[in-house]
This record gives sequence, C-alpha cells and structure tokens, in this order.
Amino acid sequence: MRTYAECLRHRHVGHLVSSNIVGRLPNGMGPLVVALFLRAQGFEYGTVGVLAALYGVAAAVGGPVLGRLVDLHGQARVLVVSVLASTAGFCALALSTSDQVLLAGVAIVVAGAFTPPLEPCLRSLWPRVFGSRRLVNAAYALDAALQEVIFVAGPLLVIVAVQAFGEPGAVVLTGGLALVGTLVFVAAPPVRQWRPEPRQADWLGPLRSSDLRVLLGAFLFVGATLGLLTIVVVGYSEAQRSTNLSGLILGANALGALVGGLTYGTRDWPLQPRDRLTWLVLGLALGYVPLAFAPAPGLILPLAVLSGLFLAPALACTFVVIGDSVPAGTTTEAFAWLITVFMMGNAVGSGVAGALLQQWGVAVAFVAPAASAFLALAVLASARSWRTVPAVQR
Repeated sequence: MRTYAECLRHRHVGHLVSSNIVGRLPNGMGPLVVALFLRAQGFEYGTVGVLAALYGVAAAVGGPVLGRLVDLHGQARVLVVSVLASTAGFCALALSTSDQVLLAGVAIVVAGAFTPPLEPCLRSLWPRVFGSRRLVNAAYALDAALQEVIFVAGPLLVIVAVQAFGEPGAVVLTGGLALVGTLVFVAAPPVRQWRPEPRQADWLGPLRSSDLRVLLGAFLFVGATLGLLTIVVVGYSEAQRSTNLSGLILGANALGALVGGLTYGTRDWPLQPRDRLTWLVLGLALGYVPLAFAPAPGLILPLAVLSGLFLAPALACTFVVIGDSVPAGTTTEAFAWLITVFMMGNAVGSGVAGALLQQWGVAVAFVAPAASAFLALAVLASARSWRTVPAVQR
C-alpha cells in the first residue's frame, strides 16, 4: 500500500481523485434513479424500460464524442459545458409527468449524452501528473479499483435519496452530484492546465490503432460477462427464494474487484503490458468457471469474490496499453471508447441472460458469464497484431 500512499501524497492527486469520484457517482445512480422516478410518476413498465435503455444508449454514444472534443479543445471547457447540460437534463426530467413522455425522453437523452467524461479525463491526466511510470500504473490500478466503489455506492445513495427527498429530489441530487464533483475537479490546476497534444487529422482518431481495436473487441465480451452475471444472479436469487441474495452476490463480485485492483497496484509485474493483459483476462475467465456450476448459497458468495479478483487488474493494465498504443492527441477519446464498448457489452449481456433464463433456466444461464469471459480471451489470443505489432505506436 506504500505505492498508493506515495501516489496520494503527490500534489493535487487527492483533489483529483476525490472530486472525480463524486462527479462519477451519477454513473452508478443514473439508471436506477431514472427507472424509480418514471415508475413513481406512473409511467408503464414498457415505457420505463425503453426510456431507461435510452439513457444508457445516449451515454454510450456521447462518451466518444465528448472525448474527442476534449482532445481537440482541452478538458476544462468541455467538462463545464457537458455537466451543465447533463444537470439541466436531470432537472427537466424531475419536472416531467406521466403524460409528458416526449419531455422525459428528451431530458433523459440530454442527461445521458452529456455525461461529463470524467473517467477518460482523469486517465489522460496521470502521465502528466506523475513523472514515474510506476506511479502512473499504480494510479490506473487505484482508479480501476475505486470504480467498483462507485457502482456499489451509487444505488445505495439512490435508495437513501428517495427516502429523504422522494423520487424527483433523488433525480435532482443525481445531477447535482455530477455538477459539484465536476466543477471541483475542473478547479484543480492540472485540469485547467491540460492542453491537447498535436494530432494528425483523421476522422478515425484512436481507432487507427490496431491494439485499441483488439482491446475494444475483447472488452465487449468482458462487459457482456458482467451484464450476464447481473441478470443471472437475479434468477438464481429467485430460485433460492431470497430477494437479497442477488445484491449480495454482485457486491461480493465488486469486493473481489476492489481487492484485486488494490493488490495489483502495489507492485511491479513481469511481462510487457499486452502479454500481461492476456494472462489477466485468462485469470478473469477462470475465476468465473466455478460459478458456471450454480453453486449452493453457502459457496456462491466466496466464489463471487473470486470471480471479481482479476477485473480491476485487467482494466488497469488495459489503461496502460491504451496510453502506449493510440496515436498522439487521441488518448481521451480512446478511453471513452473503452467505456462505451464496455457499456454496450453489458447491455447485450443483460438481454442474452434474460433470454437464457426464460428458455433454459438458471443452470444453463450460469455457464454464460464464463463463456463470455473466455471469448474475450479468444479475441486477444487470436489477434495477429496483438502478437506481432510493437505496443508503442506514438
């Protein structure tokens, strides 16, 4: 843990990390708070499902666009404009009623599409904040581990906010947290001083990198793995007649990722980042194998912890590969593409899991997360460019 302490003692790092986490809490709150608000206003389940999906699609589409704008115009102005627009979208949603489907839909699209790109901005800052490659890698690992806190704390905050302020108040609070966190983040000198790198004009941007394309293909399946798990454990919980079990399983999986990420960042590891990532994804896939047998409730929680251990390390290593391999001046957009593809995979996995549960039941559906993780490994292992092209293409 001394490496993390060294990172956090560095000037501005505590400010950057804490404000970034606050600003990103709506990423874990948004889908749930949108669904709860719409139901409280009397929207039908079908409409709720479509509008909640619209929020995720808008965020996924907006991410790379905002990332490219950051790479072209700098972090501060894009973050401020985007968070003002996103907060306005949440506030407009809070004012909508069940007979204002169009208003609710537009507000949700604006709130999602203009989600401030805090994740990719923070990851683009680390190489400039730290002069040491070792500390940059540790910062990536810390970021990947703390991401699990966001997705655990976000839904809990929604429940507390609904109890305290009602559903409209919870929606406004979600936008308010994004606003406060982003503005405090922008106040940090490294953010205001960040300037775009010179870049070659090309509409493909970071997608010119063969390494990035391989990573996006692999992490589509990693995202699907988590989407599958989320829905499969709901079916498992219902089969066990325990309404709380699904949340406990997902919490245990997130705990495993947190522990794995924090452990990974405390030391230097052998192998080059691309080779190391292949082994980490193998560990991720193997970690899901025991869950494929739909173990008894007494075993599933420790096995869920095991299944999460390699997720944050794999993400942290991926951040390093992206930083090394994409063309100069496209790093922020590249990180945004990773988030978008991960979200797309998660959504696809959720849909596939629902179909599997309906057609074949829990026992068959529990095989799917492990199978998806092995498909991610297959993408890395089968890509010729991954094995033959040098990692640094800058």
